[in-house]
Amino acid sequence: MIPAEFDDIRPFTPEEMPAAIDCLLSDPQFTAIVSSFYKDVPLEMLRRQAHACKDNLEFQKTFFYPLVGAILARHSDGCTIDTSALPDKTQSYTFVSNHRDIVLDAALLSAKLVDEGFPDTPEIALGDNLLVYPWIRTLVRLNKSFIVKRSVGMREMLRSSQVMSRYMHYVVSQKHSCIWIAQREGRAKDSDDRTQESLLKMMAMGGEGTPLERLDALNIVPLTISYEYDPCDFLKAKEFQQKRDDPHFKKSPEDDLRNMQTGIFGYKGRIHYQMAAPVNDWLEELRDEPKGKFFVALAARMDRAIHRGYRIYPNNYVALDLLEGGTRFADRYTPEQKARFEQYLRERIDLVDLPDKDEAFLRERLLTMYANPLRNHLAAQA
Repeated sequence: MIPAEFDDIRPFTPEEMPAAIDCLLSDPQFTAIVSSFYKDVPLEMLRRQAHACKDNLEFQKTFFYPLVGAILARHSDGCTIDTSALPDKTQSYTFVSNHRDIVLDAALLSAKLVDEGFPDTPEIALGDNLLVYPWIRTLVRLNKSFIVKRSVGMREMLRSSQVMSRYMHYVVSQKHSCIWIAQREGRAKDSDDRTQESLLKMMAMGGEGTPLERLDALNIVPLTISYEYDPCDFLKAKEFQQKRDDPHFKKSPEDDLRNMQTGIFGYKGRIHYQMAAPVNDWLEELRDEPKGKFFVALAARMDRAIHRGYRIYPNNYVALDLLEGGTRFADRYTPEQKARFEQYLRERIDLVDLPDKDEAFLRERLLTMYANPLRNHLAAQA
């Protein structure tokens, strides 16, 4: 029996799925979207297929796995994964990764783990700020997501963090399932990926024992996601200028929806997922760290593991050379690759729809997005 305190954040159970499916298929906005994906399939047939799914994993394999495959085929040059650092596919892991795409980071991971023969897909931590319509909340809970409450006051935030931490420990220790969670709240717009200490502190609220022992129980695995091209790069650059020009600027729900849509249907080039060894391999080395420095040291070491795992593409080398005004990495790309990337930058800047567009600033922001993974990779290797 799942504790009742998790009822408003956890995924739907198999017993709850039929009612959730009927709720989804009665929403006109959702059915319009579904019909655009399954143009030749009657809605009633989709309903029967959905009701035939015995659990969330079967629901994912029936509907989401083929969709992810179609997205990769149409909008990327393929996605690879390296899980060789994991000791056992049957263990329960908490994958903590850098955050590139709102929707696809976890979706691609789930699909690739199925391809790799893992027995299950991870439960996905998803912020409630993205649940802008009721049908999205229903859909993600069918898709094994649990809800991270961000739209609450400070007092409620502490309580919800405690509940979420207890739920994560419950998933790993009682359900024997994996978890995916981003290393920070929101995407690193400049691709300077850093693990938030507050995330690790939240994860250590649940479980038993010292903070080290509580984190040990979650079996954390640093995970690196590398995109050759970020479909949302021009939107991130635009947001940088909006925040520069107006310090109080905040994205709207419509902005989040546009980012989700652009991330799914934009061109990504090559994508790679790189697993590092579980932190439990070295976590004991931090036991004597002073209480105030433990989470700092853990975050820094996890970041090194994530940064080592980057797949570096020619455009990363070009971007850093262009930023530095030199040719330090000229042997890592051809003149044609450099010219192609510079043309790509011009096209992305053209997509930014601001009345007072600062093209030099936007170009610097775009270059920084593509240079930072290389900068961090070189530092981690050193």
